[in-house]
Amino acid sequence: MSDRFANWKPPVIEEGKLTKWNWMVQGVKGLKLGNKTDIGAFTYINANHGVEIGDNVQIGSHCSIYSLSTIDSKQGKIVIKENACIGSHSIVMPGVTIGKNSIIGAFTFVNKDVPDDVVAVGVPARIIKKSVGIK
Repeated sequence: MSDRFANWKPPVIEEGKLTKWNWMVQGVKGLKLGNKTDIGAFTYINANHGVEIGDNVQIGSHCSIYSLSTIDSKQGKIVIKENACIGSHSIVMPGVTIGKNSIIGAFTFVNKDVPDDVVAVGVPARIIKKSVGIK
């Protein structure tokens, strides 16, 4: 991780309000945010049923992370493990775990678990590469 995170501090997160980096959370009490995370502008996180974001996770701009889906009434905790990267404009649905070191390509719809050390892309997400070995 670059030196820009040498003095990283968690942002102030208020219910339904934009952080200083212009992303927002509903259900703040359900969010567990790891160290040295990087979440892009205009990302929305619904943590009403739990969202755990591991250390060194990067989430692009304009992503949506839903622990609750009002469209199909699904709900469940989302876990994004350490060093995972989620590309801009991606959607993560309830109950999904994204594995350690995995990469989710931009514009991907993630509606099932993604294992460690893979690259997944598409609508819905599909694995296109294994053992990415990110450090």
